[in-house]
Amino acid sequence: MEEIIFQSGFLLCGFNVFSGRNHSDFANFKKTHKFFINMKTKLSLLTLALVSHFSMADVQYRLSITEPEHHLGNVDVTFPKSAQAHIDVQLPDWRTGRYEILNMANGIRFFNANDGQGNALKWHKIDKNTWRVHFEKPTEVTVSYQVYANELGMRSRHIDDSHAFIDASGFFMFSDSFRQEPVRVDLNVPKQWRSVSGMAFAESKHSFKADNYDILLDSPIETGINELHKFSVDGRDYELVIWGEGNYDVDLMLRDLKKLVKTGSLIWHDYPYDRYVFMVHATSGARGATEHLNSTIIQRHRDRFASRSDYIGFISTAAHEFIHTWNVKNYRPSGLVPYDYVDINYSDLLWLVEGSTSYLEDYLLLSAGITTNREFYNSLTRTVNRHMKTPGREVQSVAHTSFDKWINQGGDHGKNYSTNIYLEGALVSMALDIDLIDKSGGKVSYRDVHTELYKQHKLPKSFDAADVKRILKEISGRDYSNWWDNYVDGPAILDFDALFEKVGLEYVYPMGTKEIARLDGAAKSVGELLELTHVARDGNAWKAGLTAGDKIVAVNKHQVRKDLAATLSLFEAGDVVTIDFIRRHKLMSLELKLAKGYNSNKVIRAVQAPSERQAKLYKAWTGVSHPNAKN
Repeated sequence: MEEIIFQSGFLLCGFNVFSGRNHSDFANFKKTHKFFINMKTKLSLLTLALVSHFSMADVQYRLSITEPEHHLGNVDVTFPKSAQAHIDVQLPDWRTGRYEILNMANGIRFFNANDGQGNALKWHKIDKNTWRVHFEKPTEVTVSYQVYANELGMRSRHIDDSHAFIDASGFFMFSDSFRQEPVRVDLNVPKQWRSVSGMAFAESKHSFKADNYDILLDSPIETGINELHKFSVDGRDYELVIWGEGNYDVDLMLRDLKKLVKTGSLIWHDYPYDRYVFMVHATSGARGATEHLNSTIIQRHRDRFASRSDYIGFISTAAHEFIHTWNVKNYRPSGLVPYDYVDINYSDLLWLVEGSTSYLEDYLLLSAGITTNREFYNSLTRTVNRHMKTPGREVQSVAHTSFDKWINQGGDHGKNYSTNIYLEGALVSMALDIDLIDKSGGKVSYRDVHTELYKQHKLPKSFDAADVKRILKEISGRDYSNWWDNYVDGPAILDFDALFEKVGLEYVYPMGTKEIARLDGAAKSVGELLELTHVARDGNAWKAGLTAGDKIVAVNKHQVRKDLAATLSLFEAGDVVTIDFIRRHKLMSLELKLAKGYNSNKVIRAVQAPSERQAKLYKAWTGVSHPNAKN
C-alpha cells in the first residue's frame, strides 16, 4: 500500500488522492504522515474491511437499444458506494481472442456521471479510453454514455434493427476498483427479441449475472430475432443460436456438434463448463470466429454453409473454438494472466494458443467421424502449401511472430518477412506431435502436453516456455531444449517428406502434373491489367526488380490480360523474357528469367502399403486406422 489517509472520516488505501489537488481538510496531513506510516500494518486489515463494506453491491449495467437502425445504444453503469476521492472508468482497448489494439473508445459519446442522488459529478478524460470521475464523499457512481455499435466483423459490438451482438469489451466500462465484484446486465430491447449468453440469467429473460467483470467480458450476449436449438450430451447442456438466414442445415449442424462436444475427453480429463453456447451469424460478408469462456461466436457468409467444403469450414471453426474452452480459457501463457484490458499482453507462446488449436481441430473432427481421412489430408495439404509459399517462414520463428502478433502486418512485406501464429504454430505443433509419437512408439503425443497443461497450470496459474519444456521431458523422458531452439525459437525449417513418412503419408505431385514456366509472385486483375500483389523474396521477379503494385502489360510483347499463366504457357522455364509493366503511371521494361514451376500443387496422401509401424503410428497420431493398413 502506498498511502493510508483519512478523508471526511473514511479510511483510504493505495490511491494518490493528493495528486494535483488542494485539500484544505488535510492541512495537518504532513505532520501526521509518519505516524500513519508506522500504523500501516495495523490499519491494513481495517482498510480492506471498510473497502469491502462499500463494495458489497453489484456493478449494474443497463443497455437500451435506442436507435437500432443507426447502430446506437445507451449504456448506464452503476458502481457501488466508494470512499475513494475518484474512480477511473475504462473501456477495454482490445477484446480477448483478437490480439490487436482496437481503440474501441472511439464509439463513445455523451459521457456523464452522477452520484447516488442523481447529482452531476465532475469528470475529465485522462487518456483515450479512461474517464476519471471525482466526488467529495462516499457515494454510488453512475456513468452514462452512448455507444455506436457497427463493428460486426470485429465481433466486438453490433446493433441493427434485427439484433445486437454484445461483447462487453465494446460496450461496458469497468473500474479496476470493482473488477472482481459481481455484475448484472439488464437489456432494454424490443419485446420480440430473444437474448442468449453463456452467463446465467438474472430475474428476466433479458438480464444476466456474472461473478465479476472478467466473466462478463468473456460471455457475449446475442439478442434479437434468432432461432434457438437446445440439446444435452453427457449431462451437459448446449445451445445453438443462429442469427440471419442462410443455406445452413440445422439438423446436420446439431448432429455434428453433438459428436464434436464428446471429443473433449480425448485430450482433457474433465470439462470446465456445465453449459455451452454456439452462436452463429449468417452474414452478408463478415466472417471469422472468437472463443469465449463457455461460448463461441462464429460468423460466415449466409451462402457459405451448404457445400461440403463450406460446411467443413464451419464445423472446423466450431472445433477450433471448442478446443479454446481449454486451451486459453482455462490454461494460458503467463503474459495473458491476468488479462490487461488496456494494454498489450505480450507472449512468445501465442503459437501454442492459436496454432496448436488449429492443429488439434482436425484430430477431433477425424476422431469423431465428422470428417474423413481424405478431408483431413486436404486440410493438411492447404496448410503445408501455404507455408511453402510464405518466404517469411525462413525469417521469423513462431516465438517471434507470437510476441509480435500485436504489430505484425500482412501484405507483400508481411508474407516475405513474417509468418503467423496459426499457420506456423499448427505445423510446429504437428512436427512436435509426430516426433513424440515416433520416439515413443505411439505411447506419447502432443495431446499429452495439453493434458498436463490443464492439470498443472489451470487458471489462475499460468505457464511459460520453460514449463512446456519441463512437461515434454516429464512425459517423454527426453530433453527437448535443442528441438525447441531449432523449431520454436528459430525459423522452423521442416522436412515434410521425413515427417510424413513416419506416419505413412507422402507429399507428392499428383499424377499428370507438368512442368511450366513460372513468375514467382501473385497477381490480381485490375481492369484490363494484372497487378502484382506479391513478389516472392529472392524469387525471379524479385531479383529482376519487380515489386508489388506493378501492373503487368506484356511478356515479350504478348499482351497479358487476366491470366498470367496463359501468357506464360507460351514459354518454357529458363527462357529470358521482357516484361512490360506500369509503375507510377509510366511504362517500363525489364528482363526476367522464367523459373520452373508445376501446373498442380503438391498433395498429401496415404502411402499404398504402409509398414506395420507406420500404421501403428498413424493411428496413434489421428485416432483412426490408416486407410491402407492390413487388417
